[in-house]
Amino acid sequence: MLQENVDYYVNADGNFVFTKEYHLKRGYCCKNKCLHCPWNYRGEQPHKKEKNK
Repeated sequence: MLQENVDYYVNADGNFVFTKEYHLKRGYCCKNKCLHCPWNYRGEQPHKKEKNK
């Protein structure tokens, strides 16, 4: 069972936001760019352009 202020909180817009503790209990990254992702997933990084020599 989820516990408020442990596993999630409700932000100013009324949205449920999962905490780092919740994500760690779940045990894997969902790759949805969560605010408190303990795996620091931010999506694919843009490719860097190589300089022509």
